[in-house]
Amino acid sequence: MTNAVFIASDSSVYDDLVEERYHFPRRYLPQVEAAIGDWIVYYEPRRTTGPSSATGRQAYFALAQVAGVIPDTRLADHFYALMRGYIAFDTAVPFRDAEGYRESKLVREDGKTNKGAFGRSVRELPRHEFDDIVRRGISLQGEPWEHISAVAEEVPEYVTRPIIELVTARKVRDIAFRRQVRAAYVNTCAATGLCLINGGGRPEVQAAHIRSVEADGPDAVRNGIALTGTAHWLFDRGLMTFSDDYQIILSPHGVPGDVDKLIRADRKLVVPDTPELRPHPTYLRWHREGSTPKSRTVVKELTASGL
Repeated sequence: MTNAVFIASDSSVYDDLVEERYHFPRRYLPQVEAAIGDWIVYYEPRRTTGPSSATGRQAYFALAQVAGVIPDTRLADHFYALMRGYIAFDTAVPFRDAEGYRESKLVREDGKTNKGAFGRSVRELPRHEFDDIVRRGISLQGEPWEHISAVAEEVPEYVTRPIIELVTARKVRDIAFRRQVRAAYVNTCAATGLCLINGGGRPEVQAAHIRSVEADGPDAVRNGIALTGTAHWLFDRGLMTFSDDYQIILSPHGVPGDVDKLIRADRKLVVPDTPELRPHPTYLRWHREGSTPKSRTVVKELTASGL
């Protein structure tokens, strides 16, 4: 097993959904297979929409684990890496800064960029360089690293454990996911439009997974949505869901009491300005298709209880 860098962007010609799959040609098969069972970091290149584009961040933006590789049955000599455990970075990590390059293979002996290595879509990554990128990308601001043992009981001696065991601990992932979703939605509930801050200055809005963790939903902002407690309750029980164009859909079987009055009058979600942070249709579709039977059961239970 080995760590690696996978080049990816939302505008790629490949059939990527980086939280779940990474599409690549045969020439990178040996490198991807070598990473099976281990972790990689995703890198967004400068060129994202064509040979003359220059809008990419040129930065590492997430990590994920390679679970396996399967052939693409529709396109010859292409494969899919099956990904799991996706974690977006709090801060994109530039490939180069005043301290130098994050990947030693990207720099030539004369100190200039090795364009040949830089052009490869899959690159092996030494373990210490992988750890360095992850530490730079994932912040526990507000939840200090030195207090990590109080946050993740399964990692009591953080200084002696590999960094991957720290950042993949469930409670640590929850902290990062909550912070990233709240930031994307500016602490505002997407369904009600409310922005509530408690007396201690903490936002009341919650970070909800669209495809649940139990169903292997990734801890990615586009699999998340900011909701108040009541809206989150409706969403988790299938009494509220959303269309691909962000229309709010309430259960045809009704919702309890006057709860529907809390929902925005135009029945349109408030979503982030940045398209890459908005709910992805794949996860919205999962929720719509998976929530109907559950919503019917919940409505029956509410009716039986007199609510």
